[in-house]
Amino acid sequence: MPVPSSTAPAPVPYMFDISYQSLLAQLLVGLINGCFYAILSMGLAIIFGLLNIVNFTHGAQFMMAAFLAWIGFTQLPQWLGESVQIDFWVALLLAPLIVGGVGIVIERTLLKRLYHLDHLYGLLLTFGIALMMEGGFRYFFGISGVGYEPPELLQGGFDLDFMYLPGYRAFVVVASLSICLLTWYLFERTRLGAMLRAGTENPRLLQAFGVNVPVMITLTYGFGVALAGVAGVLAAPVMQINPLMGSNLLNIVFAVVVIGGLGSIMGAIVTGLALGLLEGLTKVFYPEASTVVVFVVMAVVLLVRPAGLFGKEK
Repeated sequence: MPVPSSTAPAPVPYMFDISYQSLLAQLLVGLINGCFYAILSMGLAIIFGLLNIVNFTHGAQFMMAAFLAWIGFTQLPQWLGESVQIDFWVALLLAPLIVGGVGIVIERTLLKRLYHLDHLYGLLLTFGIALMMEGGFRYFFGISGVGYEPPELLQGGFDLDFMYLPGYRAFVVVASLSICLLTWYLFERTRLGAMLRAGTENPRLLQAFGVNVPVMITLTYGFGVALAGVAGVLAAPVMQINPLMGSNLLNIVFAVVVIGGLGSIMGAIVTGLALGLLEGLTKVFYPEASTVVVFVVMAVVLLVRPAGLFGKEK
């Protein structure tokens, strides 16, 4: 008589049966993503906190800087000769200045006309500008994306036992944290930062002391946009450069700003890093939820504390 085969179900892999190596590796990847979230959301927080403008062009400006770095390194030598090649280190200084300059032109010619109107007008204007910028880059460079090699100095990596960490990604973490802390110190602990905050609360009084408030506002907007440019150049060797790379991040970055508190620089930094780590952690335990976990956190925070974790209740 034949022995009946077992009808017991096959064992189901346990959801939390993971190694500490994969956990630490995903947390490190989340930290790197969180660095980009922190820089981008910090620029948004500065622009909103000091100018009351919801800058929807932030993602497009991030994308523009990445393309400028790629053009300077790969295209200019083909157009003008090898002697004009712009390497990563020059692009890291030059691209944010160009992007910040474009932002200043936008602020001087368009945004300044909307300061006395509802925030919705600034949001719609910057959204339209972002679509135009993305459309222009899509027309000239397509949507397939291009790659950008990290600088020779930062190639290679470190064996951390649980993963191999590329040297460039370690540089991104150190550089991003340094930029975030220096920016926070500039706006929160210096006389210049106090003047900027005073310019938003009582511009007439500050102007009475001889401060050119319109110029200060313009430079502040340019600085916030330049931060997006820095993030774009740093992201070029990590992400695929394409016209939609900024808009793909912008939803998460806006969520970070809302959770941290509109206008709060420290809130943007802490929340950006924390949500990057949370996103990495979610990819380990429940990958399907990794794309929505940020928005779930945003909904919970808004229910409990509408002003955000670091925002001021009015």
